[in-house]
Amino acid sequence: LRLDAIPSFDQPNAQGQPPANVPAPAGPRQPGRESVPAQAPAELPLDVPPVAKDFRATPGQLPELGRVGVNMAEQRPLTLREAIELALRNAKEIEVARTNVRAAEFDLTAARGVYDPRLSSLSYFERSSTPATSVLSGAAGAVTQSNLVGTLRLEGLSPKAGGGYRFDFSSIRSTTNNQFAVLNPQFPTAFTFSYTQPVLRGRSFDQNRRAIEIAKKNLALTDAQFRQRAIETITDVQRSYWDLVFALRNLQIQRDAVRDARTQYEHNKRLVTEGQLAPIDVVAAEAQVSGFEQSVYTALDEVGRAENNLKNLIAENRQSEVWNVALVPTDTVDLATPPPVALDTALAAALGNRPELQQSDVVAAINELDQRLARELTKTQVDLVASYGATGVAGALDPARATNPFTASNEAVREQINQLTARINGLTDPDLPLLPAVPQGALDDNLLGGYGQSLANLAANRYNNFRVGVQLNLPLRNRTAQAQLGRSLVERDRIRTQREQLEQLIQVDVRNALQVVRTAESRLRAAAVARDASERQYASELRKFDAGQSTIFLVLERQTALATARGNELRAQTELNKAAAELQRATGNSLEANQVTVSSR
Repeated sequence: LRLDAIPSFDQPNAQGQPPANVPAPAGPRQPGRESVPAQAPAELPLDVPPVAKDFRATPGQLPELGRVGVNMAEQRPLTLREAIELALRNAKEIEVARTNVRAAEFDLTAARGVYDPRLSSLSYFERSSTPATSVLSGAAGAVTQSNLVGTLRLEGLSPKAGGGYRFDFSSIRSTTNNQFAVLNPQFPTAFTFSYTQPVLRGRSFDQNRRAIEIAKKNLALTDAQFRQRAIETITDVQRSYWDLVFALRNLQIQRDAVRDARTQYEHNKRLVTEGQLAPIDVVAAEAQVSGFEQSVYTALDEVGRAENNLKNLIAENRQSEVWNVALVPTDTVDLATPPPVALDTALAAALGNRPELQQSDVVAAINELDQRLARELTKTQVDLVASYGATGVAGALDPARATNPFTASNEAVREQINQLTARINGLTDPDLPLLPAVPQGALDDNLLGGYGQSLANLAANRYNNFRVGVQLNLPLRNRTAQAQLGRSLVERDRIRTQREQLEQLIQVDVRNALQVVRTAESRLRAAAVARDASERQYASELRKFDAGQSTIFLVLERQTALATARGNELRAQTELNKAAAELQRATGNSLEANQVTVSSR
């Protein structure tokens, strides 16, 4: 971009004439003023309403130095240790973190519940009527059967190898009008036990075991989050505590400044009475008093804010008694220089203690579980299937149905045939064999009885069956499982990148915290020197003023500088303690440094 290529409304056109939309200047212009308008626009009047036009300050007693909602007669001494204990006990963020841990415990119990055996039963009565459409139907018109059925099932999953088991038991009381049913009523019973064992897919890992492991990791994650919340709460309490210390002591500094200003004001009044000062010097001293009084109420407002912030951290609820009392911090500012900490040592402590890194480790572990399950799902499903069952039956023998209807109706025919055969045998040789009698098909004695006999037959395991086989499920492409595995691997790379970013942010945090500690130490030393110098300058200026070698302006200026220097020194003192607390947070050492123990599950 060339500046000389930008057209100007003040430059002539190609023919050397001024632009058409710009009027030609009335006279010659001064060199270097080509772009300045010849005549400035007239100033527009601004109609600004007056603020507190009729206000006049009336002399009187200043308001009391009290705080809203606080009974200044009730003061509660409070140490930093007590404040931390109250915050860890009552802080709402800590309570929420506790509930998250308890919820994670219930989630783990729920995930493990998938392996709890399940017991189910079904009992019912049924009656069926079937039309007789054959001579072998067993009844005329319709075959009616009534059953009272009871079933019981116990099933579950194996937590070790991914297998599943099932046990079924059935018991029936059956009555019928079928002529072929010799036992009426009869009591069939049966049980079957089956087991399915994965051989490839699902043997070492499956969805249920993944859910349990993730629930364990989430419990560890909530523990790490609880520790992080505890560290943040401790740091917040330390900041608020030292802010309240500064605010209260700064209020005292401002009150001392008012006292000194009033002393100077009375001194000036005496000098005016003696004729050594002009009356205007009394006005200057009075203005100084009023200015310091404004600083007192500004400092009082800071005390109220700092106290409310600390009460918000330590109060159990809004009805707590702590809201009505004046908190008095009793811990003194630690002016001892903290022991120097090397950057490498601080970084090593942070990388070993910061809960954020523990949370990152948990997320990485959950991703490993996803990879493991995805690899498992890419395998072929081959299951071994085995089952074993037994049956039992017993009933009451019906005499009317004990004989075989086929043999009963044909007995006369057999007798006639045998008589005819005997006659033929008397006329011929050799003899023809006679027709034997058809057996009645007598039942075993163990089948006669009631429900107890049926259970005994079942327990005797006389009638059983078993089956063993292999079940195969082979997806031809299985793109879903392969895509899930690929996504879990991509997620692994993302977690690694975030872990590197987190470590880098922690490094920046530790570096900044160490720098803040060193800066706070230097500021404290400089502020102490500045305060001492301001005290000596103020004392010297007072002596010179009393000797007539200085002015009231310089005295008041030194007085203001002294109040500022005292406030700066107090700020540097409390900032050093806050910097030490921030270093504890950055290195993850807040719990150990404040002797707080968090029990991990």
